[in-house]
Amino acid sequence: MKTNHFILSSLFLLNILCLFPACTQKKNLSMNDRPLIPLPLSVEPAKGIFEISKETVIAVNKEDEHLLSLGKYLQSMLTRANGEKNRLRTETGSIGRNSILLSLVEDENFAKEAYILDVSVDGIHLKAGHPAGLFYGIQTLRQLLPAEIESASKPEMEWSIPCGRIHDYPVYAYRGMMLDVSRHFFGLDDVKRVIDLIAAYKLNILHLHLSDDQGWRIEIKSRPKLTSIGSKTQVGGGQGGYYTQEQFREIVNYAADRFITIVPEVEMPGHSNAALASYPELNCDGQARELYTGIEVGFSTLCTDREETYLFVEDVVRELSQISPGPFLHIGGDESLSTEKDDYIAFINRVQDIVSNHGKKMAGWEEIAQADLHPSSVVQHWNNPEDALMAVKKGARVIMSPARKIYMDMQYDSTTPLGLNWAAYIEVDSAYQWDPSRLITGINRQDILGIEAPLWTETILEMNHIEYMVFPRMPGYAEIGWTPPERRNWMDYKQRIGKQAARFRAMGIDYYRSPKIEWD
Repeated sequence: MKTNHFILSSLFLLNILCLFPACTQKKNLSMNDRPLIPLPLSVEPAKGIFEISKETVIAVNKEDEHLLSLGKYLQSMLTRANGEKNRLRTETGSIGRNSILLSLVEDENFAKEAYILDVSVDGIHLKAGHPAGLFYGIQTLRQLLPAEIESASKPEMEWSIPCGRIHDYPVYAYRGMMLDVSRHFFGLDDVKRVIDLIAAYKLNILHLHLSDDQGWRIEIKSRPKLTSIGSKTQVGGGQGGYYTQEQFREIVNYAADRFITIVPEVEMPGHSNAALASYPELNCDGQARELYTGIEVGFSTLCTDREETYLFVEDVVRELSQISPGPFLHIGGDESLSTEKDDYIAFINRVQDIVSNHGKKMAGWEEIAQADLHPSSVVQHWNNPEDALMAVKKGARVIMSPARKIYMDMQYDSTTPLGLNWAAYIEVDSAYQWDPSRLITGINRQDILGIEAPLWTETILEMNHIEYMVFPRMPGYAEIGWTPPERRNWMDYKQRIGKQAARFRAMGIDYYRSPKIEWD
């Protein structure tokens, strides 16, 4: 009996000792322990934690459709944790106990995407001057919660958030990803998945590459052959595909709900074989081209001397402008190697006016810098620093997409099963360790609209391929676009990205386990 009593007493004491460190660790939990990406501008930890329960109330500070929509978005996120909806109400006074208050405030000191997040033991107060700021604050709140918040399985656990204050806003207004849906076509569900993934890391642009030599992917109702003929194949000879205008609007609206702007791109005058196969009059010889399924570039061009070409461009720009509420329309313009230089410049000048006449700002790859640019036009740097510098000297702003640093279709190393390597091998450390404002002498931060990470899809066939090439590089690009360079440090970042592994798994992301990172 003495032996049994001793064993029971020992087991009881052992259980107490096992529980005590966990409790201590929980009470000592700090905001700085959470691997936030992108790193906020300012984090001020405080003692204590706030625990979200089924009784926690989500409140908004006034009856506003944007606020209520954001409240429902947060409610949906927490439902995954609690298994049932937290109550949503309007609360015009001070923050109530055990509540999460979302406040829109009229304060000129708040930049459009800025937010302040205060967490105390009694509750959470998230405030911003614009709904976008609240949305980004919710993404930070999401990362302050355990990674299991991303799981669809509703695990039984405590949802603790460390106390403190975060004040945050981005360095660059334009923080984007480009998805090439022309080389290989991706349907609505895949595009929506991409939107959700980039929204979680505070990107605000999805640039869709909608046409190229291999396929035309957007319905133009006045030019039906673009889809009846030009959409019917892709690299390697697959069946291709396209978005109806109604489907494209669905993408635009889905993105807008996550404060992401869709930038549509139709390539011209080069990279245009799908259009040349659909409408013979776009060729100088009047003969339709064969559909193309390879990956070589530079062989195609619209006939810049024919008036039919500009009627075609007018139709495309008009209809695309009508279904794209964002400010930019991207005309491509790169690698038009079969177009004479003078013809190319005249073409871009004329197309720029067409885009402007339909209320949009022209964006294009860096080669368009050779034209007489409007101050509102935007040039996307990818290869030649001289073109980017020329654009800035002409008064245009630049989107930084240097291929050797930010092209996500580049292999990580020589063993990577997907991607190409013509620009570089881009491992996670190389992807992270650069500053857009120091990349090209003569181009400073004020000249840069933002950054964009393209994913060309010559070798990308399905969603898990997208995820593998995008993760873990994309969160680093998101941090470059959001966080001041003086706050960024590779040794710190590699620890934080390693701790994101649990979140990647909970989100079902098929990510590349880089040997440069100690994955948690």
